[in-house]
Amino acid sequence: MSRINKNVILALLTLTSSAFLLFQLYYYKHYLSAKNGAGLSKSKGSQNGFDSTQWRAVKKFIMLTSNQNVPVFLIDPLILELINKDFEQVKNTSHGSTSECKFFCVPRDFTAFALWYHLWKNEEGWFRIAENMGFQCLKIESKDPRLDGIDSLSGTEIPLHYICRLANHAIHLVVFHERNGNYLWHGHLRLKGHMDRRFVPFRKLQFGRYPGAFDRPELQQITVDGLEVFIPKDPVHFLEEIPHSRFIECRYKEARAFFQQYLDDNTVEAMTFRKNAKELLQLAAKTLKKLGVRFWLSSGTCLGWYRQCNIIPYSKDVDLGIFIQDYKSDIISAFQDVGLPLKHKFGKVEDSLELSFQGKDDIKLDIFFFYEETDHMWNGGTQAKTGKKFKYLFPKFTLCWTEFVDMKIHVPCETVEYIEANYGVPVCQVQC
Repeated sequence: MSRINKNVILALLTLTSSAFLLFQLYYYKHYLSAKNGAGLSKSKGSQNGFDSTQWRAVKKFIMLTSNQNVPVFLIDPLILELINKDFEQVKNTSHGSTSECKFFCVPRDFTAFALWYHLWKNEEGWFRIAENMGFQCLKIESKDPRLDGIDSLSGTEIPLHYICRLANHAIHLVVFHERNGNYLWHGHLRLKGHMDRRFVPFRKLQFGRYPGAFDRPELQQITVDGLEVFIPKDPVHFLEEIPHSRFIECRYKEARAFFQQYLDDNTVEAMTFRKNAKELLQLAAKTLKKLGVRFWLSSGTCLGWYRQCNIIPYSKDVDLGIFIQDYKSDIISAFQDVGLPLKHKFGKVEDSLELSFQGKDDIKLDIFFFYEETDHMWNGGTQAKTGKKFKYLFPKFTLCWTEFVDMKIHVPCETVEYIEANYGVPVCQVQC
């Protein structure tokens, strides 16, 4: 009997011990491990994401540019948008305090940086070191459009884009060049015949489909995913510029041909008019920019840009276009405040509005407001003497940046169609 009791007691003890052991394992798995895991994630972060191909490629690129004093800043739209959503926290992040990779580890094929070219000192050395670090780099060059107006220098090539690939991620380095008018310009990414079109998925690039122009950004240094990078101080403004950055050049070669056939007017009167018209255009641009109003070169001023890359010396005014939806009620007072009194006002905001301001030396500033219909645009005109009204139809158009009299300024992208609609004859006839 005692032996049986001892066996029963031993079995019960064994069963109890096993049950307690199973309970400990369950408790550890479902409570302690979860709690400790959360603590580890917060304290060490398990270096979450920092082994991604994207982050390692960006880290290596930043090390390279930092060591070689290459003046670059981040312009990748996807990364800038993510940073902007959490901007205050990112600005206050110190180097080495990041526990999780939130930005540079986002899946993508490219990361875009801009290179401030005029500050770069060691181009060839940088290229060689990049390849020694494991990057495969492609350099895209083309002629410098700033020299197209100079026969002896036309055709000189400059770097426009670098694409450096590491494993299956690539850095797109967009070369920003300074232009007259205190803005930055980048060129079209056009592959030459010998280049490997399978090097990277070029169609996914955010920059290079066309030349672009940007305001000169002020930069600030921040820590992103443990890496110190420069970004535009106002990322929202830079992001807003990207979809509207398309740039078209003045046609310098055609302008030279025009002046070979028709001699330029270099009289004192013509030079004085051009100087005063340029000053009037600069004042108008400054005033409208302050109001936040988009505008573009129109009528004779647009023709002068397109035909001869300059102000037509025998014109009597400066012509601008504005979309009626951008009209501001204080536009008249804003021009009057800078010394441009209202000379004429034709039409009204709802129909055929046109404003004319008086500049110095009898030069006028004419502003035409454009109205959009389903399949066309139009602006109204009124004869000052008779009051007779006209309606001018234009095909729909978009706006591009250009450079004109040392200014970054808008013109219609579809310039030929715009001028032909404006004058009612083909451009080839207007050019003569």
